[in-house]
Amino acid sequence: MGEFYNPDKLYKGGSRNNSLINKKMIFRVLGVLLFIESAMFLLCAAVSLCYGEQDYQYFLYTILLNTLVGGVLLICSRGAENRLTRRDGYCIVTFTWFLFTLFGMLPFYFSGGIPSVTDAFFETMSGFTTTGATILDDIESLSHGLLFWRSLTQWIGGLGIVFFTIAVLPIFGGGTIQLFSAEAIGVTHDKTHPRIDVMAKWLWMIYAILTIAETVLLMIGGMSFFDAVCHSFSTTATGGYSTKQASVAYWNSPFIEYVIAIFMILSGINFSLYFMCLKGKGKRLFQDDEFRWFMKSVSILTLVITFALVFQNHYDWEEAFRRALFQVATAHTSCGFATDDYNLWPSFTWMLLIFAMLSGGCTGSTSGGIKNMRLMILARNIKNEFKRMLHPRAVLPVRVNRQVISPSIIASVNTFFVFYLFCILAGWILLMFFGVGIIEAMSTVISSLGNVGPGLGAFGPAFSWAALPDAAKWILSFLMLIGRLELFAVLLLFYSGFWERR
Repeated sequence: MGEFYNPDKLYKGGSRNNSLINKKMIFRVLGVLLFIESAMFLLCAAVSLCYGEQDYQYFLYTILLNTLVGGVLLICSRGAENRLTRRDGYCIVTFTWFLFTLFGMLPFYFSGGIPSVTDAFFETMSGFTTTGATILDDIESLSHGLLFWRSLTQWIGGLGIVFFTIAVLPIFGGGTIQLFSAEAIGVTHDKTHPRIDVMAKWLWMIYAILTIAETVLLMIGGMSFFDAVCHSFSTTATGGYSTKQASVAYWNSPFIEYVIAIFMILSGINFSLYFMCLKGKGKRLFQDDEFRWFMKSVSILTLVITFALVFQNHYDWEEAFRRALFQVATAHTSCGFATDDYNLWPSFTWMLLIFAMLSGGCTGSTSGGIKNMRLMILARNIKNEFKRMLHPRAVLPVRVNRQVISPSIIASVNTFFVFYLFCILAGWILLMFFGVGIIEAMSTVISSLGNVGPGLGAFGPAFSWAALPDAAKWILSFLMLIGRLELFAVLLLFYSGFWERR
């Protein structure tokens, strides 16, 4: 069984004095990461050139700024002590996601595709965190290079920016475990390999296989190569950015809808279980408690909504099942695609979709939300409390995959759940303060914190989020970031004790 966030582990691997921030090493890593982002911009510039578009120049401008700042950071890092603590890991991960978003917005802003700094930052943060909420009302007006960049931000952010770097470049040395722990904070399964860099390569290989397989199937379904690649990036990352304003509904193809729905569900499953399947341990997939919990939830919600659409909205059975499956999959895996406006569905189905948004996918997947592992532990602990009231002396451990969950992990799950709800409440109140309606405020906050995408009401699947006040967009951007890094990794930097010598 994996581990949950534990502040005490800030000091693991050294004395408390050795856990102070290693600024020069942080500068070095951030500088290298910015050069990696420059390579991504270069790829997008090449896409623009392939389609004969002039937007390649805006990527080149961004590359110049990226490399300039990255170079300055590397110069400032000269003489850095080659070590990383967990504190350094939290700083690097948080600052990386912020810097990647800050520079990632520049092509949108320079090109005039998104002329507002607030909107450009929001769109890019939504991409990297795989939220999929957009402020664009005319997506097709963007160039192929910018559309590719939108989808690429989601694909890179799906498994994690730093995790991607760990897989492709051995630049972190002994600090790999600190960076992995900071970005993959929360409940995890057993490591698939004792070396983090090897594990990262295997998981990214599985990620790439899913992406390629979906691309081929979408092309068979009638998508162009460009659209198929972009939608595969967004699906496997459970992001939801589309190249069309109407999203997946643009193609009006049951085949495409089924393919994307299936791959959304596949991407919501713990990737380490796929690794076990490759090693010939396929039984682990079906024996996994979280996998079975997740699939039961998807199945039950799909079934209930299918009946509601047939008997209340008068859909035929196949269409009702397809629309229900697609929307449950996109909500449960925190993807943001849409094939129907669920604002027109029976109102009780909205709450089912809200539950799916809160639940999210499995631990170790690209999905957001609270995660099914935590909900499963909470449910089993509640069940034990009822038993304990009847049998006060009984020893009633919480078990997952036949392993006993320690009281400290259960306490961490409870803390995370309560804090998650507190963040929803705080965000909800703040958005209402800035004039957002009560339903819209609630749904956009849940959607942003869970990295889901669409909300309810005026910000449902048929609408963009462009009408939100600028202040609300900055608040939601922050919620996207803390939701993607599971609250503590970012908010820990605002804790005064994090920066104190102890």
